[in-house]
Amino acid sequence: MNRTNRVCALLGMDLPIIQAGMVWCSGWELASAVSGAGALGVLGAGSMYPKVLRDQIEKVKKAVPGKPFAVNVPLLYPAVEEHMASIAELGVPIVFTSAGNPRVWTSYLHQRGIKVVHVVSSVKFALKAQDAGVDAVVAEGFEAGGHNGREETTTMCLVPAVSDACDIPVIAAGGLHDGRSILAAMMLGAEAVQLGSRFVATIESSAHRAFKEAVLAAGEGSTSLEMKNITPVRLLHNDFARQVIQAQQSGATDEELHLLLGRGRAKRGMFEGDLTEGELEIGQISAMLDSLEPASDLVRRLAEECRILGGPALGGRFDF
Repeated sequence: MNRTNRVCALLGMDLPIIQAGMVWCSGWELASAVSGAGALGVLGAGSMYPKVLRDQIEKVKKAVPGKPFAVNVPLLYPAVEEHMASIAELGVPIVFTSAGNPRVWTSYLHQRGIKVVHVVSSVKFALKAQDAGVDAVVAEGFEAGGHNGREETTTMCLVPAVSDACDIPVIAAGGLHDGRSILAAMMLGAEAVQLGSRFVATIESSAHRAFKEAVLAAGEGSTSLEMKNITPVRLLHNDFARQVIQAQQSGATDEELHLLLGRGRAKRGMFEGDLTEGELEIGQISAMLDSLEPASDLVRRLAEECRILGGPALGGRFDF
């Protein structure tokens, strides 16, 4: 364990690199590979039925015994109580919460010895999370894929603002994919980083191969933040995304947008590979991704890039 870094000491990993808990993309194979390489793997519980999550947790524990791992739980998930009960029963050491009020579950998790990290998109929500007693926050900028903040604050602006406002450790997310971007986030005040889109483009990601290839083919301007009134989400442009954009421009009501979204769009796109009518959630950094890598190789490459570029110069906060 890296004890010179507050996030590593808190969460028990060697490297302050965290794989985001992305719906439909973050199964046990990816989480195990990342944790096994010395970073922190995260299961994305937002796309899992309670029985599936229990199975996924057991598989991670068996694949990397003794290694830390986490579960990301969107707090608006309908079966959140069942997820939390499974997490406590099966001895998950860390929970990342998002999309809801962290005060509701933080004490419950702490009483069971579980560390809690909450994802925020503004200083306001970071301070609320700190007041709720979470152990750290993820400051996720507007560049990130998936569901995002309405404020549209970029990582470059959000991370230093949250770092200045909070006493607890800050983890940067949004637009990070290589040693340069990781070290830039550290210079802005983050003590660790969380990468999502970069880990979608790995061999072990549970995303459909067709979606992975679409991510690699994405270019500049291929994504945008849509459905801001109902559930802000960054989408890769396809026929469905263009329908959403056209509907918004035509003045569609929230109800009409809900009907257009329907049910199961994200699974259809990211997990089943429907590149036409599926919902394809990915970050802006997809335009800079051009290859699939084994997740363990990616973790090692990121660490080496940070060493070469001067990680130890950051006063031990990001000592590789």
